[in-house]
Amino acid sequence: MFDANKKYGILGMARSGIAAAYKIKELGGTAFLSDVLWKDKIPSAKDLIRDFDCEFGGHTDKLLDCQTWIVSPGIPLDVPIIQKARERGIELISEIEFGFRIKAADSKVIAVTGSNGKSTCASLIHHLLENLGTRCILAGNIGDAFCGFPIHEPGLQYIVLEVSSFQLDLIHSFAPHVAVLLNITPDHLNRYPSFADYSRSKMSIFGAQSPEDYAVLYKDSQEIARQESTIAARKLYFSLTHPATEAKLDDKFISIGDNRLSIFELSIKGPHNQLNAMAALLCIKALDLDMTQAMEACKSFKALPHRLEFVDSINGVSFYNDSKATNCDSVRSALESFERPIRIILGGSNKGEDFSVLTEALQKHAVKTYVTGDTQDIMRQAWLGKLPLHFEDDFEACVRAAFDDATMGDNIVLSPACASFDHFLNFEHRGETFKSIVKELKREKE
Repeated sequence: MFDANKKYGILGMARSGIAAAYKIKELGGTAFLSDVLWKDKIPSAKDLIRDFDCEFGGHTDKLLDCQTWIVSPGIPLDVPIIQKARERGIELISEIEFGFRIKAADSKVIAVTGSNGKSTCASLIHHLLENLGTRCILAGNIGDAFCGFPIHEPGLQYIVLEVSSFQLDLIHSFAPHVAVLLNITPDHLNRYPSFADYSRSKMSIFGAQSPEDYAVLYKDSQEIARQESTIAARKLYFSLTHPATEAKLDDKFISIGDNRLSIFELSIKGPHNQLNAMAALLCIKALDLDMTQAMEACKSFKALPHRLEFVDSINGVSFYNDSKATNCDSVRSALESFERPIRIILGGSNKGEDFSVLTEALQKHAVKTYVTGDTQDIMRQAWLGKLPLHFEDDFEACVRAAFDDATMGDNIVLSPACASFDHFLNFEHRGETFKSIVKELKREKE
């Protein structure tokens, strides 16, 4: 329920904060916007100044006049202004929490989180719901912000949300009808004090659910198994190895009850994407929709950009853009997705992971590892003497070195295991740069 008499503080003038501010304005409320960036660094600053009371270049005590703050997921929760808010008893929420509070009662939320696979799984669920003829949207950590849609108006049947751990850190009443947890592996350890803290953030997606809701869980995760007793919702499991789960792999078929889908009919590659398909289909089961039609719709779903995206083939050498692989577990999934030799490109900005956990997988699947970016020294320490390695400071030189070494039948895979902020704006920028380099290489060979 929305209280128009309450004054909201918006910390961060990025996508979700701006969407929340305009939703508050639309509902007749008041929002004060604050950002550490100067207005010349914020593309929409001119419009925001016209429509709201704003401050730029730092968070001031003017925020303390607001009863509730909607905090951008990019803002660490240990910054001084947040600590001051906690001392004053100011309510801190995420845009996801705010959206859930104001959404119309007739819409059901399907929320997807996990260390890896969130975007693909959420997009696949949305694809299935669209093909089943429902009225649905895809929002959250992918595409447009939750509050960017008319969620307060009746008529939407399903809201599919990709939700990050940062967005989950400030939820209270957020209770999706179906909550999907794909996996929990080390990630964002430069922001969380420990893996246990990060894991608790992921598990919080189930915290406000009731026994009438559903939790879709990866059976093979020891970390999920360790904490699943705290979940009140009805549980549906998926697995590649357990025969007694609701979704399982049965002789190269995804099997859910009497319905079966051949993994060879999926256009998304690798065991991790088979798990994504299982999780998405279990959401259809939880919603009691047509499983036969959903499995048919799975076949037409294409891989998202920057997620094991096939780029091109040059002289029999195939290039794949997996720039979204920003942690070790996602790289392991990429390595397991190919049968032919892999020349893998790794490196970027450090998120605090132990890269040595990839040693065995690299030894098994990669003929050579090409390392670039700010993590070169750390990766050198992890793998020197254990793997064939090539180091390049320049990203394009690294891609070219891999191509120079490649022979017909090889796969060159950009799967960095790192964030991109050492040399790129984001993982999309890195992936598009990779694709541009491949395009230039092809032009040179014509």
